Amino acid sequence: MAEKTTKSTVLSLPSVLAFSRKLEVSDALMASGLWSDIDKSDKWQPIALHEKRNRATHSQFGAKDDDKSKPNLSWGDDATLPHDVDTLRVKFTLKVLGQLEEPTACNTPAFEEKVTDIVAAYRIEHEFKELALRYANNIVNGRFLWRNRVGAESISIEIKHGERRWLFDAYDYLLNQFRALPDESNHPFAQLVSTIQSGLQGDGFEYLEITAFSKLGSGQHVFPSQEMVMNPPKDQKTKFLFQLNGCAGMHSEKIGNALRTIDTWYTDDCNVKAIAIEPYGSVTSRGEAYRISKNDFYTLFIKWLKEGEIPAEQQHYVIATLIRGGVFGGNE
Repeated sequence: MAEKTTKSTVLSLPSVLAFSRKLEVSDALMASGLWSDIDKSDKWQPIALHEKRNRATHSQFGAKDDDKSKPNLSWGDDATLPHDVDTLRVKFTLKVLGQLEEPTACNTPAFEEKVTDIVAAYRIEHEFKELALRYANNIVNGRFLWRNRVGAESISIEIKHGERRWLFDAYDYLLNQFRALPDESNHPFAQLVSTIQSGLQGDGFEYLEITAFSKLGSGQHVFPSQEMVMNPPKDQKTKFLFQLNGCAGMHSEKIGNALRTIDTWYTDDCNVKAIAIEPYGSVTSRGEAYRISKNDFYTLFIKWLKEGEIPAEQQHYVIATLIRGGVFGGNE
C-alpha cells in the first residue's frame, strides 16, 4: 500500500515546484556611433529618449462618428539615432548556469529524485548540444534586436568570453533555420556552442558579454522596450519607453524571449517558424497557444517521468522549459 502511494506521489506535480532560470540575461543598453568606429568604444554615446506630441487622426475600427473628423492627440516617448551617426549599438551580458536538476523549490523529495534521474539521462545522451546550438544561433543572428534588426544594412555581433573574442556577421545565420555545428572545433561558432554547452552541463557558469552593431542609417528610429502602463491618466503621456540612468534600453525579458525562440518541435511541419519556449507554446502577438493538445510541458513532463521515455525532440523541449525556469507547482 505504501509503495502505491509513493508511486502516485512521484507521478503527480508537487504543490510546490519551481526552477530558476539558467540563461540569466541582463537588461541591454543602447548607444549610437559610426559603423567605422565599431572598435572605438570611446566614440559611442548613450541614446537618450525624447518626447513627441503629434496631431494624428482616429483610425481605429469602430471609432465614433463624432471622433472621425477630430484630431487624435498623441504624446509619448521616442528614440532615434542622431543625424551625424549611422549605427545602433546594443550591449548586454549573459550568464549560462548549470545544475538544472536542482529545483529552486520542491516539497516532494521523491519527485525531485525522479527529475534528477531524467536530467542525468538527458545529459548523458544529448549533452545539451542541440539546445546550445539553437541558443547560439539566436545570439549570432541578432534575433534579440527585434525591430532594430529590420532594414539594417549590416549587423555585426561581438561576443567576449574571458580573453576570447568572437565576431559574427548576423546575416550569415538565418532567423528561421538553425545552422548546423561546424566540423572544425576551432570555428568561432563551434566555440560559442561549446561554451554554452559547458555552462548548462557543469556545476558553475559561463559568462558572455554580447554587443550588437546594427547599421540603420543617420537619424533612423531605434526601438527600446516599451513600458506597460496600466490606465494612464487622460490627456497625459501614454507611451513610455524603457531607460536606465537616462540611456534607452531593452528589457532582459525581451532579450531572453528571443534567445529561447527555439521551439520547432510543436508540430510535425518541418518548415515551421520557431516560437519561444513556453509551457503552452503561447505566442501572445499572434493570439495563439501552440501546445495545448497533449504536447504541453506538463503532459510531456509527467509522461517522461512516468514512462521513462518521450521522443528526443520533446525531451529537448521539456529541458528547455526547465532552463527557462518558472513556477510549475500542481496548485492552480
